[in-house]
Amino acid sequence: MARQISYTYKKERKIINFSYDKYHDMYEAVAAAEGIDLKQFLAMEQQVAMTAKRGAAVKNYRQQEFARMGFADIAFVREEK
Repeated sequence: MARQISYTYKKERKIINFSYDKYHDMYEAVAAAEGIDLKQFLAMEQQVAMTAKRGAAVKNYRQQEFARMGFADIAFVREEK
């Protein structure tokens, strides 16, 4: 079953294919689709993970940074059966 991700980038709605073979998570997939380099983001995310007491801090950081980059409503598309 093929997975798809729906997201909004700079107010434009898009849907892309997703595979765990290529990407670690849906955030990496949408960044790659838009040609965004995540090296600095991933380094900072790792620092947040090492210093944070809860996993929620990493999730919050990721969501805020992707919103700052122009992304919104990133989610997997559910297939209707």
